[in-house]
This record gives sequence, structure tokens and C-alpha cells, in this order.
Amino acid sequence: MAHEWKSGWFIPAQHRESPHFNARPTAEVSLLVIHNISLPAGKFGQRYVDDLFMGKLDYQADNSFHLLEGIRVSANFFIRRDGELIQYVSCDDRAWHAGVSEFEGRSGCNDFSIGIELEGTDHQPFTHKQYQQLIQLTRAIMAQYPDITKQRITGHSDIAPERKTDPGPYFDWQYYLTQLC
Repeated sequence: MAHEWKSGWFIPAQHRESPHFNARPTAEVSLLVIHNISLPAGKFGQRYVDDLFMGKLDYQADNSFHLLEGIRVSANFFIRRDGELIQYVSCDDRAWHAGVSEFEGRSGCNDFSIGIELEGTDHQPFTHKQYQQLIQLTRAIMAQYPDITKQRITGHSDIAPERKTDPGPYFDWQYYLTQLC
């Protein structure tokens, strides 16, 4: 995969510009946050994650969606089960993925982080294609944003432990991190 960037957009990714972002308060990008998401929960290959990030979710499409009504959320990247890579927000801008969060005593992780959502749940393993795409993307991010090191890659559950559990116990941190050498 080529490591080409333009204004914070990773050229090899499919680009879908979410309205759910704003300017970073600083140019610093020094944290990578791994998440998981599926809508409805545990159902894959649907359009609903895309709809949520694009602000177009039909809250009547599933009984569980009423809990998301009015939520404005995005991520920089989304990796589907088949490895498809979609970018929603430039890495130079602040995506709205972490919410109330803290890393190494610093709050507001959206201000200085990139968020990657993996299509999945806390209750089952991620696919080989997802790991391969995640590893390639992470390498490209680390090359473009050198303040992001292996020590500055974390899970959503680590920066918001009272609220979040993702990427969950099935995410293979050891495999992922050893592939980044």
C-alpha cells in the first residue's frame, strides 16, 4: 500500500467526508485510538455505520437506533470485515470518536488523536483482512505522524474506562503491535 497523503487524507483509502468534525486546537497528532463498532450491534456489512458517521442514520431502521438519535460521531477511519478502508475525516482535523477521555493525564483525546474503527464487537475475533489493513494503515500513520509511536497506540477502553470496552478482549494487541516493527 502506498503511503501517500494529501492534507491529512490517506490517498489509498476510500474518502467519505463526514460533517462530524472540526479543527484541532493544535497541530499536534500524537495518539492512535482503536475502536470497534457495528450497527445494529453484531451485524456486519450493513450501511448503518456509514450512515451514522455521515449524519444520515435512519433512527427507525432498527429498534436499537433510537439510543443514537441526536448523536454526532465520526472516526478518521473505518475498516470493514473484508478489509475495505474508508476515511471520514482528515487526520489533520478533529474527528469525534473518543468523547470524554484521558491519556497520560491529558483530557480531550479527540484534540490530538486519530481514531480507527474496526467493524466488530467485543464478543468475537476480528478478521485477518482487518488486521492486515490495520497494520498497513498504522505504519502509514506512524510514518506521516512521527509523534505516534507504539507506546501511543491505545484502545478506546483505555482512555474512557468508565464508559467504553472497545476494541474488546478479542482484539489481538500482541499480534498487532509486533507487526508494526
